[in-house]
Amino acid sequence: MVFKLFSKLLGAFSAGTAVACALKCAISEENPLQAATSIIQQSLVKWNDNWDRRDVLSLIKPDKKKKVSDKEMEEKKAELKPTATRNIFLIRHGRYYSNEGVDEKRILTTFGLVQANLVGQRLKDLNLDFSKITHSTMTRAKETSKEIEKYFPDVTVESSDLLREGFPIETEPPLNIDQKIIHEDGPRIEAAFRKYFHRANASQETDSYEIIVCHGNVIRYCLLRALQVPPEFWNNFVLFHCSISRVSIDPEGYVLVHSAGDIGFMPHDLMTFK
Repeated sequence: MVFKLFSKLLGAFSAGTAVACALKCAISEENPLQAATSIIQQSLVKWNDNWDRRDVLSLIKPDKKKKVSDKEMEEKKAELKPTATRNIFLIRHGRYYSNEGVDEKRILTTFGLVQANLVGQRLKDLNLDFSKITHSTMTRAKETSKEIEKYFPDVTVESSDLLREGFPIETEPPLNIDQKIIHEDGPRIEAAFRKYFHRANASQETDSYEIIVCHGNVIRYCLLRALQVPPEFWNNFVLFHCSISRVSIDPEGYVLVHSAGDIGFMPHDLMTFK
């Protein structure tokens, strides 16, 4: 029983932590379960409430010339505190001609067009009041967004170079990616995360719903960053073409991933990821 529970505890952590825990337990005279629990408690990462730099207290600029009363401080906090939740729907583009040498020729395949329409219909069926669609400026993302836009003719559409595909950070385990590419792509993708992932402004009165159409690497990286877990593991899970990943950010800055790569609405013979 102890061994089974110990194995489950090890499985919840990275390989490095698991090995360190196993080594300590192997040489420790204390109960293996107690030793494992001790290691786990020491390695827990604490949640940063001000991860988006929009915590109310961080928005209040101190006045060195005037002492602010407790009442005034509470009024200022109430003025700046958000009351709405942001909901972000991340859509990976549809299947495309990946063997083409230039982006302009990497258009959606027939499969990709069908996938894009299916995800558009799925989003429409959710019956949510979407306020904006933002897409990457790469051809496959633009074409996927265009199909989705047919279901939301009155929704504002924007494009962003920040959302273009790339390699955000070195992976774990390593993929031996050219460091120059990471150096160029990483800051841009991180900038995309900081621009689109944050709690609502105080002026936002109702919950919002936004669609972002972009790429697998960008989505996976942003999901991990939003959860405050090591982003180096972005390559360790698969996102199918036109899958839906939904993230909500509440007024306190709490992040909840409702789905990651949801593809259940897609017929089995249309599920692709390469």
